[in-house]
Amino acid sequence: MTHRGSCICGAVTFSVEGSLVPAVACHCLQCRKGSGHFDVATAAPVEAISVTGDVKWYAFKPGVARGFCGTCGAQLFQRGEGAAEMSIQMGAFDTRTGLTITGHIFAAEKGDYYDLPDDVPISEGA
Repeated sequence: MTHRGSCICGAVTFSVEGSLVPAVACHCLQCRKGSGHFDVATAAPVEAISVTGDVKWYAFKPGVARGFCGTCGAQLFQRGEGAAEMSIQMGAFDTRTGLTITGHIFAAEKGDYYDLPDDVPISEGA
């Protein structure tokens, strides 16, 4: 199966060949600031992801960077130095993934303006 996605302006496109890992919502302060709300991402092996366009990388903590479009600024990816998988923002997919949120992490840092559902696992940390 091929999954396709892009940034807001279309300057960056990507495709993923094969399966995606289950989607997880992160409520940590950095993810909330980076996305404007809580962040939901999946991941795939680096070699299964093909990217075209001007991706800029911001190292937001040692060894971990976020990839975003150099034109429109849309956040698309997160990767750890030397990691076998790269995270992909769920909102960046143009095609349906068939995934649902399977868990919430860093719930202790969530915003005070929303509640978490009771139907999936919730972790106060990672």
